[in-house]
Amino acid sequence: MIAIRSEREIGLLREANQIVASVHAALAPLIKPGVTTRALDEVAEEIILSAGATPSFKGYHGYPASTCISIEDEVVHGIPGDREIQEGEIVSVDVGACYKGYHGDAAVTRACGAIDADRQHLLDTTNLALSRAIRAARVDNHLRDIGRAVENTCKEAGLTVVRDFVGHGIGAKMHEDPQIPNFDDGRRGPRLKEGMVLAIEPMVNVGGHKVRVLEDDWTAVTADGKPSAHFEHSVVVRKDGGEILSASAACTWGQVPEA
Repeated sequence: MIAIRSEREIGLLREANQIVASVHAALAPLIKPGVTTRALDEVAEEIILSAGATPSFKGYHGYPASTCISIEDEVVHGIPGDREIQEGEIVSVDVGACYKGYHGDAAVTRACGAIDADRQHLLDTTNLALSRAIRAARVDNHLRDIGRAVENTCKEAGLTVVRDFVGHGIGAKMHEDPQIPNFDDGRRGPRLKEGMVLAIEPMVNVGGHKVRVLEDDWTAVTADGKPSAHFEHSVVVRKDGGEILSASAACTWGQVPEA
C-alpha cells in the first residue's frame, strides 16, 4: 500500500531532506584528487548528527557507513574506505538522514576535475532523465510513466538503464511501497495521487545494463566495467509534477528546463 502523506508529514520529510541537501552541499567542494571516500563519509556523518538526525544507511541490514560512495564503474552501495578519488573520475554520493521519524534520501554523481566527453554525456543524460521523471510524478499519471521517462531519455542518448535496482517510496521508513523501475516493465502500475512521496533515482550506464555485486555483498558494479551514474531526489506527487524535497541552492540536479 502506498502512503498518502499529510502536509504535516510532508513538512517533516522536507526537513529531513534539507539535512541531506546540506550534506551534499558540503561534500561537493571536497571531491578532489587524493581525498578518500572515508573522509567524505566522516564529514557527512558529522553534519547529519549535528542537525539532530541520524544516518539512514548506517546499520541498515548491516551497512557499515553513513553514505554510499561509488566511483566510476561502481553503480550503487559503494562502501567508503581508503580509496582516493582520482582526477577524471566520476563519484556518486548517496545520502540518507532520518529526522523526527522521517527519512530524506538524495544522490548525485559529480566529476573530479576534468572528465572526458563520454562521462559528461553520462552525467548530463542521467540528470535529464531524473528531471523528466520528476515531471512525470504528477497526479493521475501512473507509476509506469516515471520509468518510461527515464528509459526513453537514456535510449535516445545511447545509454542503458540499470534494471536490478529501482527507486522506492519513502517516509517513516527509508524503503516503502512502491518500487519504482527506471524502465517500462510492461505494467501500468498504480495511479499517482497527491501526497505520495517517492525517491526517484535513475542509475544509468555507458555500456550494458547488467551489474554484479562484489564480495563485500554491497558494492554493485557494471558487468562490463564501464562507468555508471546515479542521480536521486525525494519528491512529492503534485498536480503539476513532482515537488522536490531535497533540492536547495546547491542541489539543483533533476531540474533541467524542458526545451
